[in-house]
Amino acid sequence: MLKSLFHWKVWVNILVAAAVFVGLVWLTFRWLEVHTNHGKEIPVPNVMNKSVQEAIKILDDSGLDYEVDSFKYDPKYRPFQVLQIYPSPGSRVKDGRTIVMKVNPRTYAQVSVPDVLDRYKGLAFRQLEQVGLKIGDTIYEPSIQRDAVLRMLYNGSTLKPGALLPRFSTIDLVIGAGPKRNITVPNLVGLTVQEAKAIIAQNLFEVGLVEHEDGGSDESDIVYYQDPEAFDVRDQGMQVDIWASKKTPAEMGAKISQLNSIYRIKMDVSEPSYYDDGAVYREPVQSAPRPEMPRPETPRPTVPETSTPRPEVKKQEAPKATTETKPKASEPKPTTSTPVTPKETPKKEEKPKAKKVVVE
Repeated sequence: MLKSLFHWKVWVNILVAAAVFVGLVWLTFRWLEVHTNHGKEIPVPNVMNKSVQEAIKILDDSGLDYEVDSFKYDPKYRPFQVLQIYPSPGSRVKDGRTIVMKVNPRTYAQVSVPDVLDRYKGLAFRQLEQVGLKIGDTIYEPSIQRDAVLRMLYNGSTLKPGALLPRFSTIDLVIGAGPKRNITVPNLVGLTVQEAKAIIAQNLFEVGLVEHEDGGSDESDIVYYQDPEAFDVRDQGMQVDIWASKKTPAEMGAKISQLNSIYRIKMDVSEPSYYDDGAVYREPVQSAPRPEMPRPETPRPTVPETSTPRPEVKKQEAPKATTETKPKASEPKPTTSTPVTPKETPKKEEKPKAKKVVVE
């Protein structure tokens, strides 16, 4: 078997196979050189800061393809000005190579307007600024939704949520300033239901109960009754109820009287009147002058005078023990309504000495 491997025919087959393989490889690379223009390179032209139309013309003349992409808008450059290319200018590329150009767009990229209606104004400001929109004027108008966003305006037109606007666009907001007070209720009797609803909305009221006599919903029916009554004063947002019929208000007198007994209850607030049988002359009574109350005077304290009784000596026939006489008690102090003042204690006087009488 080993001898067969070294046979000359085997080596001839190996050499033929190697030659065929080398020939195929050479032909493949040669075809690639021709197909890819190997060695034939052209420099990338410099189209920086040119308009996109000029850059496209230059690339076409150079035999290069192009692709245009928008760059971040920069107001310092002209719209559609080429700001960047890849590969960079001066690089050598094959004929037909695609050159990517990034140009300055005409304006900012568009953003979707968020839905901020009926939301608090502070929250609406933050949401609009997050998407790149600016707040212009804030217009306040009467509304029961105080400090809530009622409408969005762009260039004077109403803006709906979800609309596309250029980034950094300025929009105006209409914000509620609270309900308006003391609005006169319009007269709706004699108008059609459609006209009455429009007038109610114009006067900042809300449409309440709408009752048709026939139970239908025809907007051409004539209003013959309303509540609150015409020319009453109400606040903004209050409901106005209306009753309508195919007939005129003059023909609905019975129904109007019935509704008046329900919605127009009048209370007698007049003062009661008194009737006399006959006229009686009464002399005017003069009110007596009010007696003046005497001011209380503080009495000065008086010291009662005390009299010292003189001692009496009785003559006795037989010698007896001497007796002492005591002074009489002073008279009691008169009582008054004045505050009690401290009494002064009289000085004690010396008692008279008893005399001895000798009887012979």
